[in-house]
Amino acid sequence: MSSPQPAGQHTVRRHNSALVLNAIADPSGHSRAEIAARTGLTKATVSSLVDRMIGANLVVEGAAAVRPGPGRRGTALYLAPDGPHGLGVEIGVDYLATCLIDLTGEVRARWLQPVDNRSLSPARVLSRVAKAVKTALAEAERMGVRVGGMGVAVPGLVESATGILRVAPNLGWREVDVRGELRRRAGLDDIPVLVGNEANFAALAELWQGTGPRDFVHVSGEIGIGAGIVVDGGLFEGVYGFGGEIGHMMVDPRGPECACGSRGCLERVAGQEEILRQAGVLDDRVPEELVADLLDRLAKRDRKALAATRSAAKSLGVALSGVVNLLDLPTVVLGGTYARLAPWLWEPLRAELTQRVVSSEWSPVEVIASTLGAEAAVHGAAGSAVRAILADPDPYVTAVLA
Repeated sequence: MSSPQPAGQHTVRRHNSALVLNAIADPSGHSRAEIAARTGLTKATVSSLVDRMIGANLVVEGAAAVRPGPGRRGTALYLAPDGPHGLGVEIGVDYLATCLIDLTGEVRARWLQPVDNRSLSPARVLSRVAKAVKTALAEAERMGVRVGGMGVAVPGLVESATGILRVAPNLGWREVDVRGELRRRAGLDDIPVLVGNEANFAALAELWQGTGPRDFVHVSGEIGIGAGIVVDGGLFEGVYGFGGEIGHMMVDPRGPECACGSRGCLERVAGQEEILRQAGVLDDRVPEELVADLLDRLAKRDRKALAATRSAAKSLGVALSGVVNLLDLPTVVLGGTYARLAPWLWEPLRAELTQRVVSSEWSPVEVIASTLGAEAAVHGAAGSAVRAILADPDPYVTAVLA
């Protein structure tokens, strides 16, 4: 085994660059002197690193920083709004979504294409994705901004070590190198690409809003059902990256067969299509029209719509109680279509959790609705690309200034 080596100049600069940019990311704005005080670095080191980041358009100078007492006020530093953007892609079962997010997390552009990807081969779907990516890259160029990275959200098991999509039951995909295929089809050789599970990206987007809990399970209800688990402000993916597959938890051993090969899975009895089917509104219309019809019937207290939603809530409560009992999470965040159905899900879901969660007498489970809804996953994918730059800016700066 080789012995540890001392940190070189580049390693130290890389570490210090991250420290400085993290301090600048505070939206209130800080001067070079204040950043030096916050990080413990010398003013000369901070100034050198800041100059590099300004040169790479990661940082901009603003108005003089507010400073109490006498003395010259320094210039406040901020993340550059026209700095590198994150490109987010979500390959949904029945849609394709893309968006561009800036360094501050603001969505600068978004696109949504309804399409039933179950009827298409991986090659055809990825060709569509590549076209959507090229459209987003062209828009970024028109806006005069760089794309610094891309995140791709997929509805299946993504292996952490390789980024390979091992299986996506609702798409019928197995062993697909999404990253490699998109690099080749969209010409992304110089753009970092991260592939991940859509529910995990959705949970991260919820976390990064900064207004909610730091410990929760985010459950997104679409055609499939996925869960992203956040513990102490960090995503819990499991050993191989396969954690959170709540949609394939068995809730009815005699229930219908599932695309995963099992029977009675949660998504087969409480997924979007099953709710629509039981409510009597499932037909050939696009999903958005179907869900709008369901919401209208619920608002009018249609008997079948209410019964379908209540049945889904009870099944969801069975599965989530198992998650909460195992992981001791205090909060459930309803995402995707569930966020829109929340007013009709809350009462039966809370009742089920109260009955089944052993600790509910002392720590009742809070159930809240995501404010991002169905857009959470694509936002999280784009946000992951941005946060990768913020967490380790030196490689990006070096590449831009080379």
